[in-house]
Amino acid sequence: MEAKLKKELGTSMLRSAGHSGGGCVSQGQSYDTDSGRVFVKINHKSEARLMFDGEMASVEAILKTETVKVPKPVKVIELDTGGCVLVMEHLDMKSLSKYSKLLGQQLADLHDHNKRQLEKNKKEQQTVGKGAGQSEVAAVEKFGFSVATCCGYLPQKNEWQDDWVSFYSQQRLQHQINMMENSYGDREATELWARLQLKIPQFFTDVEIVPALLHGDLWGGNVAEVEDGPVIFDPASFYGHSEYELGIAGMFGGFNSSFYSAYHEKIPQAAGFAKRNQLYQLFHYLNHWNHFGGGYRGSSIRIMKNLLK
Repeated sequence: MEAKLKKELGTSMLRSAGHSGGGCVSQGQSYDTDSGRVFVKINHKSEARLMFDGEMASVEAILKTETVKVPKPVKVIELDTGGCVLVMEHLDMKSLSKYSKLLGQQLADLHDHNKRQLEKNKKEQQTVGKGAGQSEVAAVEKFGFSVATCCGYLPQKNEWQDDWVSFYSQQRLQHQINMMENSYGDREATELWARLQLKIPQFFTDVEIVPALLHGDLWGGNVAEVEDGPVIFDPASFYGHSEYELGIAGMFGGFNSSFYSAYHEKIPQAAGFAKRNQLYQLFHYLNHWNHFGGGYRGSSIRIMKNLLK
């Protein structure tokens, strides 16, 4: 692997820097090169290329908004032994603590970015002699993403749709239910879903949803801080409802009240937020069930029953 990295990165020096890490999907290792230190994520699964291409596109999209720090991507490299690596900027990260409030503000700025672009385009179209498309980042009017992204190692469908409720029901929840049925054939979950999908539009009455660029997998393990501010990493981006982001954020801890207060100061909670928050958590419990097995079945069933009350 190291010879391949040297060649692809065009470096004569490639020395392990002793920093390593990894989650439940990929392993990571830092290296010193001729042009500085890089962090290399390694995955030997057959889906690795799809996963890292999606992550690289996600990071690039977030970078363009200039709202919140993400490690800059360098290159996706296929390994001769199978699998792939994603090379990115090395950051000296530590646990999020003093920058929680700033992260809340910056995340809200990320979620508002596309809305501001759309408004700017509208103004530009109304100004004589200036057409749309003057902005650096194109405004997006639909829900989805330009490539497949993976939440964990399972690919997400990101086909563009005009309607958020349809997108979320079909491409997120139905997709997970289909995988669960294939693996476990759980009759109770299937029956609950048949009833719940009819009720989903009710949770969105009078809610205006503008496509927002999302990190897509913002749990406590994917946030940190460096000396000058917060960092988010390992994204599974797409354009969706800003509230979706706060689903997994509330499931495993890692975010304090200053984060939420700062976020909601910029994007206030809309009526019905609590129910929709459960609906967004349902995706992640189903996704965990499909990744890690039946330990997450109980939570998936419980949320569906709660939402049907």
